[in-house]
Amino acid sequence: MIRLTLDKVLANRGLTRYELAKRTGIRYQIIDNYYKNKVKRYDSYVLERICDALGCQISDVIEYKK
Repeated sequence: MIRLTLDKVLANRGLTRYELAKRTGIRYQIIDNYYKNKVKRYDSYVLERICDALGCQISDVIEYKK
């Protein structure tokens, strides 16, 4: 199972979804869907913008569990 951990990353950094949306230039609703794990297909552009804005690696926002 692939799961996004954006909620944990934002909490650790003291950031809101709104602030991330402003930093990335991505609509709040899209960020909210990633935050709530409602995404069925992951957009590499969105993930790249999130990682750039947070200064983290993709492995920090996505986890894989069997």
